[in-house]
Amino acid sequence: MNRQELMEDSKQDLRKTVKKHIPKDWLSSIRVAYRIVMEAVNDIKGTGVVNIVIITTMAAILTIFGLLFRFTLSLSTFANELGNVLEISVYLKSGTSPSIVQDRINTIKHVKTVTLKPKEESWASLKKDFELQGIENPLPDTLRVKVDKPENINSVFSQIKPISGVEDISYAKELAKNMQVLMHAVNTATIFVIIISATLTITIINNTIQLVIQSRKEEIEIMRLMGVSNWYIKIPLVMQGAFYGFVSAVIAILPLGWLQVPLHNMHKFFLIPMPVYAQNIVIMTLLIIGTIFGAIGSLLSIKKHLQV
Repeated sequence: MNRQELMEDSKQDLRKTVKKHIPKDWLSSIRVAYRIVMEAVNDIKGTGVVNIVIITTMAAILTIFGLLFRFTLSLSTFANELGNVLEISVYLKSGTSPSIVQDRINTIKHVKTVTLKPKEESWASLKKDFELQGIENPLPDTLRVKVDKPENINSVFSQIKPISGVEDISYAKELAKNMQVLMHAVNTATIFVIIISATLTITIINNTIQLVIQSRKEEIEIMRLMGVSNWYIKIPLVMQGAFYGFVSAVIAILPLGWLQVPLHNMHKFFLIPMPVYAQNIVIMTLLIIGTIFGAIGSLLSIKKHLQV
């Protein structure tokens, strides 16, 4: 057995001896929890002015994500409302029973409603607008089909077209296409911002915790020799990273109030209701993401720079 192995055995024996004398009652647990929190607080104080730089940088990153996420929720509401307006017009052949075709369409997946507009009603409206007299009604019965989501309109359209009794079929194809492209672009941008935010946040926290570990290396080594458990060393560092993420998220919430006013005016102008609980959803998302990303950054740094 070499010298290094003897030292490791001595460390293990010392840890076991110390652990046997540690009380296991609830009061001891409270004291341990208090010491862990104070360790995290002392680490944050020891970082000094760097705390401001870290929190400011993270807050800027989370602000960009929060504003984009809030805008995306409103844009989704606009898309859904426009999707409700979008409808497929199904023109029936002369002599076809509208109720039979209507029942067939109702069985198609993603169809929300099917409304009949009789040719007599369409002709009466047309004659009223253009004062047409002495002309026989040339219009067909029309079924107006609404789908549950705009992205499903092409699928429903292709299934209605071959139904017996359908003369022609149409819908605002360009509008539906542009809506899908817009939503895809916004969703892609949101995912991209989340990835960038996560990468930058975790990197910043990782580097910060690395500095803390280096400054406390001797102290940590002494604690390990005394038999202090790994979680007692890890948790204060994880709490420090989570603290940075949480405080940054709180700061990032403030600009959301400024965005709320123009968004409210935009919804009011287009007579489209604001998405329910959108602001609360964004706030909770920022707090959760900021805290989790901060904790993950700490854990990665601990794993990389601290063998516990």
